[in-house]
Amino acid sequence: MSAGVGSNTVSGACNNGGFLKGDRAMASEMKRSFCRICHAACPIDVEFDGDQVVKIHGVEDDPLFEGYTCIKGRQLPDQIHHPDRLREVLKRMPDGHYEPIPSEQAMDEIAEKMGAILAEHGGRAVATYTGTGGYQNAPSDPVARSFHKAIDSLSYYTSVTIDQPMKRTAVMRIGAWAGGPQNFTELDVLLAIGYNPMVSSFAPFGGLQGTNPFTTLRRLKDRGMKVIVIDPRRTELASQADIHLQVKPGEDPALLASMLHVILSEGLHDHEFCEQWVEPGHLEALADAVSAFSPEYASERCGVAADDIVSAARTYAEAARAHAGTGTGPSMSPHPSLMEHLVISMNVVTGRFLREGEVGESMSVLQPAAPVRAQVLGPIDPLRGPASRFRGLRGYGGEMPCSTLAQEITEPGPEQVRCLISNGGNPVAAWPDQKRSLEAMDALELLVVIDHRMTQTAQFADYIIPPRLSLERADVPPFMDRWFREPYACYTPAVVEPVGDLMNDWEVFWEIAERLDVDLELPGGVIPHGDRPTDDDVLDLIYAHSRVPFQTIRDRNGEVLPELRPTVEAADPATSGSFHIGLGDHMEELAQVRGEQSGAERMEGYDPAVHTFRLISRRLKTHLNSLGGELPGLNRKNPTNYAHMNPEDMADLGVVDEGLVKISSPRSSLIGVAKGASDLRRGAISMAHSWGAAGPTDEKVRDIGAPTNRLIDVDNGYDTITGQAIQSAIPVSVVAVTEDALINA
Repeated sequence: MSAGVGSNTVSGACNNGGFLKGDRAMASEMKRSFCRICHAACPIDVEFDGDQVVKIHGVEDDPLFEGYTCIKGRQLPDQIHHPDRLREVLKRMPDGHYEPIPSEQAMDEIAEKMGAILAEHGGRAVATYTGTGGYQNAPSDPVARSFHKAIDSLSYYTSVTIDQPMKRTAVMRIGAWAGGPQNFTELDVLLAIGYNPMVSSFAPFGGLQGTNPFTTLRRLKDRGMKVIVIDPRRTELASQADIHLQVKPGEDPALLASMLHVILSEGLHDHEFCEQWVEPGHLEALADAVSAFSPEYASERCGVAADDIVSAARTYAEAARAHAGTGTGPSMSPHPSLMEHLVISMNVVTGRFLREGEVGESMSVLQPAAPVRAQVLGPIDPLRGPASRFRGLRGYGGEMPCSTLAQEITEPGPEQVRCLISNGGNPVAAWPDQKRSLEAMDALELLVVIDHRMTQTAQFADYIIPPRLSLERADVPPFMDRWFREPYACYTPAVVEPVGDLMNDWEVFWEIAERLDVDLELPGGVIPHGDRPTDDDVLDLIYAHSRVPFQTIRDRNGEVLPELRPTVEAADPATSGSFHIGLGDHMEELAQVRGEQSGAERMEGYDPAVHTFRLISRRLKTHLNSLGGELPGLNRKNPTNYAHMNPEDMADLGVVDEGLVKISSPRSSLIGVAKGASDLRRGAISMAHSWGAAGPTDEKVRDIGAPTNRLIDVDNGYDTITGQAIQSAIPVSVVAVTEDALINA
């Protein structure tokens, strides 16, 4: 079925060859869209030669991005036209090989098998995992959630609960400010803890986003904004910092507690704001809990000068406008919920929020309108969701914790998961604890993978459904819409006619629902039965209550909508919300942290004499998780996920560039290819995740990398609130090995 390609031809770039800047001259045709390789949603002009996409250009007159694109997005032509791209549904045959079948036949067979599982075992036996790819496709997650509601299945999982689930739970537990954070472009100080938008194109809400980050940062620094970065690496962002606290991996909670101690003991907090909006007794409880974290203590533990800790705390607290936020690194390290709680508390005690009468610069255009008031919402207990069968965990935010999913599949019981739809994800590469993930793939009765390539997970699938890729579908950026620093309309029709028997992610769920005779309910009503709707039909239903009519978003694509900038209203006189910054469990956890020598002690089996390094996660310009290695323009730059090490550590171990190292955690080992990195502090080793083979050995490490999730044990040191596993600052040993280590693997 046609995806319904829109014209969307850029004015002045038509078949007769309009004038285009630089190397755009004489383009045969140019169509406007936006990139969905990652969540940044960079606007792009797609250059065609006939029906072939030949080049991607930035949109120079875009008011937010100003022509910015990244190296990943510029590879879209290769992704769309890759010779190995899957274009037909593949079915696993009894002997293990795959044969192409029509999608109609696949949907019939999948629905029949799934229906039998539902009839015998109930809704929880059918699970979906929506990965990063699903989140770059607006209808994918909402329709998948609707499908689970329709079949009465609570077994919905996403990548959100892998890397940063505490961003959802922590703010619910502490309370949220309905007026929003202080405006990013007006900040005097930016405190960035373990994030690097120059590479990841990600920042927490209120931070430096991936919308043209280099130019944006330069302008704000020219205006006088100061930057404080906490990171074990001297990242691209840290290189621009006024203060860089190059913390030991995994020691962020101790460092943040010390900064809070300086702020509170010196009376640098916002007394009036705290008096009005912090729950009585909580400021005192927090001050008492952090009092043990003197700058001198934190200096010794974190490897940062005490004077720098004091300077960073004072610089942040004394600024008129500031923002602190975190990224993946500290979020995947020991004590992640506590770490996030401390950062939110730092924003709270210094009053980093818009007040009554102020005008916010950021506002979602896709979400329903809601009051923007100078008051606290909540707190509420996020852990009221359905119980997992493991570790006493519960669901939150409408999904279950992903760290339990492999066990939900392998462990027998009345609610055992027997069928999994992998929706734009790669569980074998992405889920923590590779051993359990591989066992889970083997244990499933039915595995359906929606992906355009033969991934580590697809190798286990019963059916592989090839999806329409980004340029082949109508779309909006559901994730980034809330993060743009201004109200910004972003929409694209499909600009490429798909070739092959392809289905959009949502169509897979709709087709199965049709055969199971269930309704898929969205905010605007039930998706119609009968003839398959279009992408735009479904988008209209999803965003039926958007802040502005959805057609307005289409019509004003690429524009800032200044009329949507919100003026913060007065608090509701009946409000009773307050910030709970002195939560008892976190104050007790702070005492536990103070009693540790290192955050690595969270992991059983840790031996300080053996595990002398900490393996930290790393983002790459060329890859997004497991995506990128199949594209030649990116693979040439990073053929493997190098084990980056400080050159002095390498010299001590007798390791050379491109030499092999064995990296061992209390759980398992992998072989990595070493590469010197002088921007990394000693004792740290930095590797990108979601690489490697779907197996326990690394013979092809130089070609496909090694899976860091093999080093992780979901039962060891997990966060008791979210269930998140320790996936960064992992205690490891490192030794040099020879090529024989690969031969004998």
